[in-house]
Amino acid sequence: MSELIPPFDWHYVVVSTWTESGGYYGWMALMGFLVAATCGLVGNYLILRRMALVGDAISHSVLPGLAVAFIFANMAGSGGEMEEIGHGVRSPFVMFLGALAAAVVTTIMIEVIHKKTRVKQDAAIGITFSSLFALGVVIISLFAGKAHIDTDCVLHGEITFVPDDLFVVIGGREIAPGPVVRMAGVAGVTGLLIFFFYKELLVSSFDPGLAASLGVNATVVHYGLMSWLSVVVVSAFEAVGAILVIAMLIIPGATASLLTKRLPWMMGLTIVHAAVSSVLGLHLAIWLECSVAAAMCVAASGLFVVVWIFSPAEGLIRQWVRRSVEQPA
Repeated sequence: MSELIPPFDWHYVVVSTWTESGGYYGWMALMGFLVAATCGLVGNYLILRRMALVGDAISHSVLPGLAVAFIFANMAGSGGEMEEIGHGVRSPFVMFLGALAAAVVTTIMIEVIHKKTRVKQDAAIGITFSSLFALGVVIISLFAGKAHIDTDCVLHGEITFVPDDLFVVIGGREIAPGPVVRMAGVAGVTGLLIFFFYKELLVSSFDPGLAASLGVNATVVHYGLMSWLSVVVVSAFEAVGAILVIAMLIIPGATASLLTKRLPWMMGLTIVHAAVSSVLGLHLAIWLECSVAAAMCVAASGLFVVVWIFSPAEGLIRQWVRRSVEQPA
C-alpha cells in the first residue's frame, strides 16, 4: 500500500507549500480558483436550464474550432502552405474566435437534429459533441507535429505550467503570469455580465414564456449564454483541458444547489466551493504526486459528497431522519 499511496508528510504537503514555494504554488491555486469560480458561475445557469449536458457538449466540441483556427491562421500567414505555427497564431484571440464559431455550430446542430428529426434532445447532444470532439482529435493528430498542439494538454490541461508562463508587465512591474491575467479578465467580465443581465438570465432560465411577456428574447439570451460559455471553456483549457472543464462547470453549482434554492446564495457558495476545492486539490496533488487539475476536480467532488450527506435540507442524513419520523410506530 505504501508504494501506491505516498506517506502523508504534513510539513512537506501543507507547510512548505506556502512557506518555501508559496509563489509557485500560489499561482496554481489562484488559477484553479479562477477557473472553478468562472465555470461554476456560468454552470449555475446550465443547471437551472437543465442543460448540463450541453455544457459538456460545448466543452468538447470547441476542440475542432481551435484546431481549424490554428490551421487557417497559419495558412493565411504562410501563403497557403502549412508551416510551423508561431506564437502569434496561437493567440487567445484566435482561440476565442475558433471556439465561438464551434460553440454556435454545436448549439445549432443540436437544435436542428432535435427539431427536424424524431431524435430526442439528449441523443442529439450526444451525437453532436461526440462527432465534433472526434473530429477535433483527428485534426489535432494530423497537424500536431506542425501546429505544436499537444493532445494531452488540450484534453487534460496542465496547470503546473502556468507559473512558468511569461508575466504581464504593467508600469515596469511584473504583475502575474499571462494565463492568470487572462482568466482573471474573463472572470471579471463574467461577473459583470451576470450583474447587468441578471434579470434576463434568471427569467429566461425558469420560464421562457414569462420572459417573452416581459420583452426578454429568450433565444438571444440562450445563444449569448452559449457563446460566452465557449469563451470560458477556452480560457479554462490552459489549466484543466476539455475533459475536466465539465466538472468545473457543474460540480460547484450542484453542490451549492443542495444548500440553498436562492440564486444569489448559490453564486456566493459557488465561489466559496471554488476556493476550497482549488486549495484542497493542490495539496492532494502534492501529496499523491498526480495531476493538479484532476486533483482539484476530485476535491470538488469530495466536497459535493460531504454536502450531499450532511446538507441540512437535502442531505442523506436529513432524509433518513425525516423518513424515520414519518414512519408509523
